[in-house]
Amino acid sequence: MPKKYAIHTKPTPHRFKAITPSGIIAWEEGCLKCAVCVKKRCVYKVYDQRDLDSRQMVDSIDNQCMNCLRCVQGCPKELIHKSSSPEFKSLGDRHWTPEIIARLWYQAETGKIPVSGAGYPGPFSGEGFDAMWTDMSEIVRPTRDGIHGREYISTGVDLGKTPRHLVFNEKGDLLSRLPEFIDIPVPVLMRIPSFGSISEQTMKGWAMAAKRLGTFLAAPAHLLKKNLDPYRSHLMPTLPAGPVKSRRGLKGFRLVELPWTEDWDERLKSVRKHVPLALVSVHLPMDKSAKQKALALARAGVSIIHLEGSYWGTAVDDESTAMKDILRSVHRTLIEEGIRDEMTLLASGGIAMAEHVAKAMLCGADAVVIDFPILIALECRMCRRCVSGLSCPVEIEKATPVWVASRVYNLFGAFHNQLLEVMGAMGIRDARRLRGEVGRAMFFEEMDKPVFGTLGEVKEGHELE
Repeated sequence: MPKKYAIHTKPTPHRFKAITPSGIIAWEEGCLKCAVCVKKRCVYKVYDQRDLDSRQMVDSIDNQCMNCLRCVQGCPKELIHKSSSPEFKSLGDRHWTPEIIARLWYQAETGKIPVSGAGYPGPFSGEGFDAMWTDMSEIVRPTRDGIHGREYISTGVDLGKTPRHLVFNEKGDLLSRLPEFIDIPVPVLMRIPSFGSISEQTMKGWAMAAKRLGTFLAAPAHLLKKNLDPYRSHLMPTLPAGPVKSRRGLKGFRLVELPWTEDWDERLKSVRKHVPLALVSVHLPMDKSAKQKALALARAGVSIIHLEGSYWGTAVDDESTAMKDILRSVHRTLIEEGIRDEMTLLASGGIAMAEHVAKAMLCGADAVVIDFPILIALECRMCRRCVSGLSCPVEIEKATPVWVASRVYNLFGAFHNQLLEVMGAMGIRDARRLRGEVGRAMFFEEMDKPVFGTLGEVKEGHELE
């Protein structure tokens, strides 16, 4: 049994005051000047430490308040109120919601799993992965606890191609070619987001985190500068369109990615010629032709196929189709062809939470690639000011590589622990077994139709009451 993989996190504070879901409003007009003011009775002393951050124009009390509501209930004139923050509600968009952004901030700061003392307040069905539940039938067993190490749970996966069988000669010598794969201890890779206030320092921090975690950072080849050379073994360059004429600049990479083009087979041969020791991934958009293209790639012997959904977690050409449905379709097709175990399937696009990692793997992915979570970990507010050429409100580009690496490391630590929790509750001891295990998942569409599909139908011989 390999040594247990653990991510030892440590708190990494925010560089800027975080936007909170609610804030304190204290009216001074009408105050009775009580001898013992409720503000002085605050057990957390937040009013004594109150200050205004002139740089951000943020009242410090909003970040320090512990939401006990003692001051709100105790003021005789009801001059203190707790109200929702409109600035918080304006964060992100319909997919990257303010709640998701705040949870990612918390995980990047503390490395801990976000827990709500009031329980789960959200809907039990929705779009995409929200219409999917995991089977926690094993949670009644107290020994099923991967975080505390009572039972060994492996989160490692293999990237690459494995043969159907091995061939030996009469003397027992191996005649088959040794399988080409790379093992990573956590089924999550990183990728440079499509927008963000990103500098070379930011890139270096992400690369440092990838090396420390044992995973990979994918980025366009032209962004991989010389300052990232020490981390080449954990970088995955995405090569531009066109033929690969030289191996110059590709030395030291163990993983290379090619975007899908009509001449992908010629480009694949060229890459294998110039970088024979590197595994090659083909980047394929999730659209209506993804299944046929993935099947053609797998039949041609491509070892890794990277399926990318949209920013919203849907098909790139149809927002009504969730990426989980395309993943399941591609996975089943490769199984029917008998070639699923010979290659690796990566999934990306809209993966925002730790639960999405487990759910994507249940739908058929071997591992996932995340992009915007590692940007939000750096306090990004998803305001898109950078897209318009405006300055970043939290100056991500000025953050030091060490701080960037530490924040991403904490995020992965929280994701890793949540994956252990989910796998332990499902009774699964190896992340490789999580792939395509739909028997441990429930889908709203599949349950809704047989249970409620016939309601309202009028059949001959029956009367509606």
